[in-house]
Amino acid sequence: MIRVRRKKEAEKDITKQNHPVLVGFRPAYVFDVSQTEGTPLPDLSVRVRGEVGEYRERLIDFLMAQGMELEFNKSITPALGMSYGGCIAILPGQPAAEEFSTMVHKLAHEMLHKAERRIAATKTIRETEAEAVAFVVSQTIGLDAGHASADYIQRYHGNAALLAESLEVIRRTSSLILSAIETPASTAETDRDRNRLRTCTGAGQLTSSSPS
Repeated sequence: MIRVRRKKEAEKDITKQNHPVLVGFRPAYVFDVSQTEGTPLPDLSVRVRGEVGEYRERLIDFLMAQGMELEFNKSITPALGMSYGGCIAILPGQPAAEEFSTMVHKLAHEMLHKAERRIAATKTIRETEAEAVAFVVSQTIGLDAGHASADYIQRYHGNAALLAESLEVIRRTSSLILSAIETPASTAETDRDRNRLRTCTGAGQLTSSSPS
């Protein structure tokens, strides 16, 4: 005699199996982007937008005038930038606005987070201050950072209270950078400082390795 198992018994056996079991189908609708209408979705891979113009070169001039070295290095990926003692490494190939913001962020680390102050400041404080400086400088020259800076600060657990505590440091550092890049350096100073645009491997201890 052939035994016919009840439906409930069969279902129990299925739940005991160690691999997925296909139990049915249902219709679904898919669309190609060419079949859609409306405003294009934003490119979330780009954090900062806008025209940098001459500010990029002026920022590099200021950076080097502070005795720092600058290099463009693919090996730091996935980080957009890294800050060593006296050297800033930037990932090449970034959009101009993104690169500018990254460079300001790392410059802020070099200006604010050395020696005693670095020891006293937590990672959250350091990243909040550096990103806030990058935001202020970028916005002032007309770049659009959107929510990128706020998202970055929140990632490191920064908040409004911490920003308020560091407000004077952020304001002073931003003003110093802005006053420098709003006035182009002399040709002699530029030629002298550009000699420092070289590889800075081993320039010092890593002071910030976070992507930004």
